[in-house]
Amino acid sequence: MSVVLTLEQAALGFGARTLWDGLDLEVHSGELIAVLGANGSGKSSLLKAILGQTRLRAGTATFLGTPVRRGDRRIGYVPQQRPADDGVPLRGRDLVALGVDGHRWGVPIPSRRRRQRVNQLLSSVGAEAYASTPLSSLSGGEQQRLRIAQALAADPRLLLCDEPLLSLDLPHQRLVSDLVDDARRRLDLGVLFVTHDINPILDQVDRVLYIANRRFRTGTPDEVLTTDVLSELYDAQVEVIRHNGRILVAGVPEQQHEPVGAR
Repeated sequence: MSVVLTLEQAALGFGARTLWDGLDLEVHSGELIAVLGANGSGKSSLLKAILGQTRLRAGTATFLGTPVRRGDRRIGYVPQQRPADDGVPLRGRDLVALGVDGHRWGVPIPSRRRRQRVNQLLSSVGAEAYASTPLSSLSGGEQQRLRIAQALAADPRLLLCDEPLLSLDLPHQRLVSDLVDDARRRLDLGVLFVTHDINPILDQVDRVLYIANRRFRTGTPDEVLTTDVLSELYDAQVEVIRHNGRILVAGVPEQQHEPVGAR
C-alpha cells in the first residue's frame, strides 16, 4: 500500500494549550483509521491541519509527498450531519454538483458531461431517488449520502470524515459507514474517520489513533482499546468492556472538556 499522508513530529495547540505533540503517523491507500478521544483532544483539529485550515505548531504534514495545502481537491471531506434550513433552494443533485465544479469562479455552466458526472456520483451512493428533492426535506442519513458523493467528486486519494455519524440513528449510522467503507475499497482511498463511538465501524477499522491528555496511541483496535492503554493515556482508571462484539469505554475523566477553538 502506498503512503498518502505522513505526519512527522506534528504538534497542534491553541493559545497556551498544546493539544498534542510528537505525532508520527502514516496513512496508506486503502486503509481506514478511526480517530478517537475525549472532547477537546484535537481530533477534528487534526483534520483541519491536514486540510490546510490550521497551522501545525511544530512538525510536518505531507500529502502525496508534498506539504499539505488549503484547497487540495485530492483530499475529500465529509462533515458532521447538520440539518438544512427550510426554504434553502438546494436539491440533492445541486449539493453533489458543488463537489464537481463549486470551486470554480462564476456561475456553473450546465453541460452533458457535468450532468453525467453528477448522476454517476448519485448512483455510487444510491441517492438517485431523491436527486431532485430539496435538502431540507431529506433525512440526516439521506443528506450524508449526498455529502459522501460530494466528497468523492474530485476523485480524491484521501477521505477525511469528521463525526459523519453524529445525530444519526443506528440504521443510518451503519448505512453511512458502509458507504465510506465501500468507497475506500473501491477507490483505494486512505480514510481518517473521526468518531466518538467506534462500534458502528469496528469491523471496518484497520487501525486506531486515540488522542487524550496531550498524548496518543496508534495500533489495531485490540492493541489500543484496552483498560491498560486508556488508563495510561488519561492518567486515571478507565475500564474497557467488550460485550457481544461491542466496546464500551467507562470512567473517562469528566474534566476532559473542550477548549475554545479545539475539537
